[in-house]
Amino acid sequence: MRDDGVDRMTTWPPARSLSVAMWPATRSRSVARFCEEALPERSIYAFLRRERDQLFPDEAFSDLFTDRGRRSVAPSVVAVVMVLQRLEGLSDREAVERYCFDNRWRYAAGVGGYDAGGWASFAHTVLVDMRERLRNSEHPNRIFEAALGAAREAGLIGRKRALDSTPLYDAVATMDTVTLIRSAIRGLLKAADPELAFELRGALTSGDEYVSAAKPQIDWDDETAREALIDSRAKDAHACLVVLEGRALDPVVTEAVTLLATVVGQDLEAADDGVFRIARKVGKDRVISTVDPEARHGHKTQVRGFDGYKGHVAVDPDTEIVTATTVTPGNAADGSVATGLIADLLEDDNLGGGDLDGHPDVGSSISEVPDAVVGDDDAGATDQADDRSSVYGDSAYGTGPIQSRLEDAGIDSKCKTQGPNATNGLFAKDRFEVNLTGDTVTCPAGITISIRRYADGGGVARFGEACGSCVLRPQCTKAAEGRSISVGPNEAVLARARARQKDPGWVADYRATRPKVERKLAHLMHRKHGGRRARVRGTARVGADFSLLAAAVNLARLGNLGACSTPTGWTVAGT
Repeated sequence: MRDDGVDRMTTWPPARSLSVAMWPATRSRSVARFCEEALPERSIYAFLRRERDQLFPDEAFSDLFTDRGRRSVAPSVVAVVMVLQRLEGLSDREAVERYCFDNRWRYAAGVGGYDAGGWASFAHTVLVDMRERLRNSEHPNRIFEAALGAAREAGLIGRKRALDSTPLYDAVATMDTVTLIRSAIRGLLKAADPELAFELRGALTSGDEYVSAAKPQIDWDDETAREALIDSRAKDAHACLVVLEGRALDPVVTEAVTLLATVVGQDLEAADDGVFRIARKVGKDRVISTVDPEARHGHKTQVRGFDGYKGHVAVDPDTEIVTATTVTPGNAADGSVATGLIADLLEDDNLGGGDLDGHPDVGSSISEVPDAVVGDDDAGATDQADDRSSVYGDSAYGTGPIQSRLEDAGIDSKCKTQGPNATNGLFAKDRFEVNLTGDTVTCPAGITISIRRYADGGGVARFGEACGSCVLRPQCTKAAEGRSISVGPNEAVLARARARQKDPGWVADYRATRPKVERKLAHLMHRKHGGRRARVRGTARVGADFSLLAAAVNLARLGNLGACSTPTGWTVAGT
């Protein structure tokens, strides 16, 4: 302690502390001014601050609330918090904390400082309630629609779409067969009323009380013990189903019974000795968890599998604005939702959401393909093609039904159609000449066979006996009955698509444009947004969360592009 004659203990706080004591109040009054000076003009915070009332007016959420009851947090404020929460991949509690203590969030929400009369804080359950209100409303994706509407008014949505999907990993553990059956029985006992539960327990013979979620304690290295465990739990499940057969049940019990019947039927098979064993196969639509029964095994490629859902997007490749999203179980084909993603481009709205087969038809060589689809040097034709809508996609979208739908709608398809292939080096289908006009197929040896048509428009040409003495048989087929060529109902459409994609200009355009949707998906799945792990359970909730993520990324993109609202609508700065 310095000996300068000053009693420092009695003069505390020092003169400097006066400004420190006054700083919080001063700061709270100058939050807006500080953020205006410090934040980039095109940041998401500045953009939401300027355009919040245009994007999320309270009146746009009026159908979610009633005039009676306690005053709630302004929907426009909650909407901004939801956007920033999804953009930063935060939980509800973390988002509310960020709103309370991060001046950028308060600035974006338009609530000002802590003494400005705005909402200083609110419970995290407000976000839960808002999501449920939106999910149960007629317009659950209105936040995404608001962002997309602004982009459309600003002229940022063109007539091109690039389609793709990405895995979304489920938020639960994948269950094995024993855990699935036990969990389903436990769920049924929980859903049943006490009287029905007592009756169900009376039918159980395994000795398992189905109280704990833990696996039964057995020697898992003992194959006999494992088989006995599986058989006993399977018989318990079947006993419960027998008890409930033909009864009128309430919806909750019906749902539990349906789940139990599904998990028992998908993995088990009864042997000749009456013992239930695990089938050596994987069901096509296998339920992988009773906690999230809508999640599925999925494959993005033949060697890359995942459990959960698929997030599908359509992107304007010129501006990288997401124009549509949807979520399906992980085993759904990419092409099954293609028409829904491009509904705004299709001429017939009634056919805009139909299901399409996601499995590509095998290729062929067609003898008559219109010249116009291969190339046209006429300048007028080129200008007309430039005005057409275009859809870009990989081979998952180049199927016969999708190509046919695009062609019928007058949309220029830039979806890659899979070429013909053959196993073991045998002749592929393109070595055969398919004459759709004459309804015949000619093989490489010059033998012509008529096509036998089916009711769906497809058909098959069977060469049969002609292969017996053919010198090219070793190069063509190993089948005892000879070679057969299948002709799909959309064979001509696929042939035109394959002819188009041989053009160097088509290839250059495809390679320059389609990868942009992959880049956008990489942005959406970035770790800072929460990554690929689903934050909720069920297709509807995962879909709503994925839509909100796309809305948040779109709004950040609009801010970066300089979009702004004017009395006459939205525009982009400098245009």
